[in-house]
Amino acid sequence: MPQTETFRIPKRRRHVPTARQHIRKALAAWAITDELADTVVLSANELVTNAVTHCRTSDAQIKVTLTLDGPELLLEVCDPDRDRLPHIHDSGPDEEGGRGLALVEELADIWGHRQEPYAKCVWARFTLTETLERPHVPAAL
Repeated sequence: MPQTETFRIPKRRRHVPTARQHIRKALAAWAITDELADTVVLSANELVTNAVTHCRTSDAQIKVTLTLDGPELLLEVCDPDRDRLPHIHDSGPDEEGGRGLALVEELADIWGHRQEPYAKCVWARFTLTETLERPHVPAAL
């Protein structure tokens, strides 16, 4: 049965670190650490920052969901600006931003988005390594 962690943050830049902390805590509870945890947290940082920056709905809340289902981890970031869909931006070398989705595309196994009746969700899927798929069983057992 999948394990899920969902939380919401206000649509404000100052709450992006809070989202990272929630994600890192959930990953640690599921024994996902090291490089994969860093990859998921960095991807979440980019997706949450995009939602906070580009959502045009005032006083919105950003919903973040992590789902661990067997060997797959799904990260979803949803905001109520359903018609403003994400796309990878070709950033020039002098531009300060615009590389977040390109980074997520490199880090995740696959990413995408979907429109819901009152929101859009941008998601990224990660495959856990073989050692994380199976619970650790001591050799003495």
